Amino acid sequence: MTNPTLEEMVQELYDKQKIREVAIRYARGVDRMDRELLMSAYHPDAIDDHGFFVGNREDFWTWVNTYHVTNQSTHQHIIGNHYCEIDGDVAHTETYWLFAALDKNGANLSIGGGRYIDRMEKRDGEWRIAARKCVPDWGGVPTTGQSNPEQSRMLRESGIVARDKTDSSYERPLSIPKERVGINVMF
Repeated sequence: MTNPTLEEMVQELYDKQKIREVAIRYARGVDRMDRELLMSAYHPDAIDDHGFFVGNREDFWTWVNTYHVTNQSTHQHIIGNHYCEIDGDVAHTETYWLFAALDKNGANLSIGGGRYIDRMEKRDGEWRIAARKCVPDWGGVPTTGQSNPEQSRMLRESGIVARDKTDSSYERPLSIPKERVGINVMF
């Protein structure tokens, strides 16, 4: 076994970062309901198996967007541990996810965790999902939250939460209103 060159090691690190960014683009695209961003995570001929849905990226977008609009007032997909094996222009990955959502009336929170098992391929220099299995490991409904109404109100004032491009994550440049500086409340 020969030691990889510095160039080979840097290329592998670069590829792994680009592959991880695919998983993050996917999560952000779903949560912000940003079709273009979600599409950019998949190759045009990719197949996604989400258990309730198995099909191409176009049909997946329609299904997942309709599901979230119909059933939830807000939701988040959080990306965690990420394992990646690269073999040329093919990568096999396992990415842990955590999901939380409020139902349409904003009263019932459900949570779950699992893994995305992906085959990613580098085509024309770009890594994207070619095949995905969404594997849920657990799920449930948590107990009543710990925040009181005043704490919840104050948290909501820090930024705009929206399932579109009015969300604070799209704000460029990000700024904090001067009138908010100095808030320091202990509960």
